Amino acid sequence: MCSLFGWLDYQGIVPYRIKKKLTQALANAAEERGTDAAGISYVHGKDVVIFKRPKPAHKLHFSIPERTVAVMGHTRMTTQGDEKHNYNNHPFPGLAGETAFAFAHNGVLWNDKELRKDKQLPDTHIETDSYVAVQLLQQSDKLDFESLKDMAETVEGNFTFSVLDQNNSLYIIKGSNPMCLLHFPAFGLYVYASTESIMKNALKRVGLHKFAYERVQTDEGDILRIDKNGVIERSEFEPRMFRARYGGWHDWEAEYYSVHEELLLAYCGCYGVDSSDVELLLEYGYTCDEIEEMLADHDLLNETLRDVKFMCGEDVYESYCGAF
Repeated sequence: MCSLFGWLDYQGIVPYRIKKKLTQALANAAEERGTDAAGISYVHGKDVVIFKRPKPAHKLHFSIPERTVAVMGHTRMTTQGDEKHNYNNHPFPGLAGETAFAFAHNGVLWNDKELRKDKQLPDTHIETDSYVAVQLLQQSDKLDFESLKDMAETVEGNFTFSVLDQNNSLYIIKGSNPMCLLHFPAFGLYVYASTESIMKNALKRVGLHKFAYERVQTDEGDILRIDKNGVIERSEFEPRMFRARYGGWHDWEAEYYSVHEELLLAYCGCYGVDSSDVELLLEYGYTCDEIEEMLADHDLLNETLRDVKFMCGEDVYESYCGAF
């Protein structure tokens, strides 16, 4: 449960101070999904610059050059790879053919070790599961829709990826993890974040919530490319319906919970929430995205749980929880 965030300014009319403030506001708001590390990437000249540290976003000062076109960011909740070793944190640098890029991932990949062996990928000191996706792109020797499709169809797990290349093109590869992408046509500005709650929080801090925007739809299996001129191109990949559970591989439809649901159950304790409460909400029909927003807002969570327990009947709820 990490977070992706960022923006792309394709008209160059957004004031520099607003872009700096927006970068920090997005990073700070994204702490609701991870405080172990934070980082951003941007293009300066033809160089892809990455700044990241094993600290929560609010303890970092994210500075960007005045004419920055796009920023790609990440906040991390560690699942694999010690965040104290900064090379394990996102974004990661990559080079596919002659194209330099930065890469960030929200989610967990299950088959990274198998892929490194099967694809004969180079040895690396980076322990994070996400880095195998960078290695696959580098092995393809190009960065385009085809290589991103092949990578997304090769990895197994749950994910949404973001990529920023040296030409200020921003890619979003939408898997099962959430993504909120907005367009402010009056400013020539795209803004994205993993969840709506992060987006609303950040826009309010900057004052952009007062202005009209359009939602850009992203569905599982979508690959979006937004170039430096604000032009969106789309492609697709076929999501892999396999996941790891109890040490083995199974078709996800044969199991009770989805990947996203199991991650919620595994990590809800990090938010001080009991897994039985999450199970109850899942049983009652709340979506993973709705529950994730509740994890960051305990008042909303408690109010919802009260309503659900009332609807189910307290005796039913106690019986349900006792089964676990």
